[in-house]
Amino acid sequence: MTFSFQNPEIATVPIQNTHDLFPVNQIYCVGRNYAAHAEEMDTDTKKPPFFFTKPKWTIANGDVSYPENTKDLQHEVELVIAIGEKSSVFGIAVGVDLTRRDIQGKAKKDGKPWFSGKTFPDSSPVSEIFPVTDLIDYSDLEIRLKVNGDLKQTGYCKDMIWSPTEILFAMEAEIPLQPGDLIFTGTPEGVGTIIKGDQVRASIPGIVALSFTII
Repeated sequence: MTFSFQNPEIATVPIQNTHDLFPVNQIYCVGRNYAAHAEEMDTDTKKPPFFFTKPKWTIANGDVSYPENTKDLQHEVELVIAIGEKSSVFGIAVGVDLTRRDIQGKAKKDGKPWFSGKTFPDSSPVSEIFPVTDLIDYSDLEIRLKVNGDLKQTGYCKDMIWSPTEILFAMEAEIPLQPGDLIFTGTPEGVGTIIKGDQVRASIPGIVALSFTII
């Protein structure tokens, strides 16, 4: 059997302190997982979090080109869980769910999916993956995002509506998680607009960091 055309390149993420690469299978995201962020988005905080997906070709490992058709590109820093064999947690990373907020806002108003607001080249920058060998106490993990050196977002996993463990249980009840899946677990308050020339740094302090420039 032969394929009718060449397979696309595999999306990968570096693994910390190794020469190995993590092959990305699917990208899953959790929306509305911090109450304070839901409030700043004028969303009913009584509604539970929810899942959506992004294509793996949105992964970015370097600088990010400002996307087309938007006048309001915004940052959303997130803890990212990398899935290994048998639905285990292979490691953690920090990611930024870049969003064309004006396009997303129009989709919300029209009752349409968020696809265009969330899905475009380089819309999922992610750091190298920190491998996990033991059970993690997620509660004390902090995520931060700075723009041009100024702190814009900070949050702790203990402030999540669904904890990382609850996210994994909920997902496993709905879909078969596979090795290579990445789960963006939601963003805290403080999302904001970024423009060409801005330097963005996201981190889980003391564990992993991600830096890129909007070009």
